[in-house]
Amino acid sequence: MKTLFLYNWQVRNDWFSWCEDVSEDELLKTRIGGVGGILKTLYHIVYLEYSWIHSVVQGKADFGQEPFEAHSSLRQVQDLSMQFHAEVEPFVMSWTSEMERNELTLLRDNGEWITYKHGEIMRHVIAHEIHHMGQLSVWAREIGREPITANLLRRGLFN
Repeated sequence: MKTLFLYNWQVRNDWFSWCEDVSEDELLKTRIGGVGGILKTLYHIVYLEYSWIHSVVQGKADFGQEPFEAHSSLRQVQDLSMQFHAEVEPFVMSWTSEMERNELTLLRDNGEWITYKHGEIMRHVIAHEIHHMGQLSVWAREIGREPITANLLRRGLFN
């Protein structure tokens, strides 16, 4: 579990670096799929990870649902990512197998209650980011740029 979070954080930072050489117009351009564009997708990834881990699983105060427009520059999304990362990393790095089956019951928008296991939520967060990184790769190729590698190998994550 920890390795996949470390992987996602490395890849996310690689994408932030990649974005530094892309025009703001391209970063903000509305695209087909995902949440609508490169920078919006990065913001969405950052926010969802924080929301699920910090607010839902840990039960701490939520960031709130500030619109993307409040963080619509690359620097603002990077800063938010660093801020949120500092808050979720200690929890992720302290993860143990005993935490897997802890349960959380939430009220859905339709009024139904649903119960999740913490391990299920953590894996959802991992898969969610990987899914969106694939979308970023497609958009990178659409603008004629090489995407960030999705390779887990050679990232120094295994001792």
